[in-house]
Amino acid sequence: MEEEEKLKTKNRQQLLTILALSTIGLFVADRLIITPLTDAWTARSKRIKDLQQKVTDGKNIIDRERALRARWEQMQKNALPTTLPSAEEQVMNAFDSWRNQSGLNINSISPQWKHDDTNFMTLQCRIEGLGSMKSVTRFLYEMEKSPIPLRLENLEIASKDNEGQLLTFGLSVSGLVLMEEGKQ
Repeated sequence: MEEEEKLKTKNRQQLLTILALSTIGLFVADRLIITPLTDAWTARSKRIKDLQQKVTDGKNIIDRERALRARWEQMQKNALPTTLPSAEEQVMNAFDSWRNQSGLNINSISPQWKHDDTNFMTLQCRIEGLGSMKSVTRFLYEMEKSPIPLRLENLEIASKDNEGQLLTFGLSVSGLVLMEEGKQ
């Protein structure tokens, strides 16, 4: 009986040792093999997805090449003149024309030149005035439909009276001047 008991104890110890070693082996395999492979697989899947998106974006740009080139040519053709006084005069004349068409009362126009790059410059203008909602929206409409390359940067509108019939407005626009070496 004693021997039988020793044998059972020895078998139990061997079983526990095998289970402990198996557990340690599985833990080491998880840390050294399974987790790194899973992380690599996940990273590779993400990279493949990013590359597929870039390929799709590239194909879309290639498909739109003709339209993009036509738009760029139109921008080059309609860009403000490269001589600063001429460009400023063209923009001021446009503001005056839009003011007349809309019935807006412009209080001030503050132009400022920015030399952003060797290939282009921008004329930034701050315009402040007074008018009705109809005249403000008409002014903005005339500005947007114009071929002059002006971009509305900022617009502020506030009511001057209790009924909201008279509005004060401030807007910031910028115009593009492409330098000769920038035209391609």
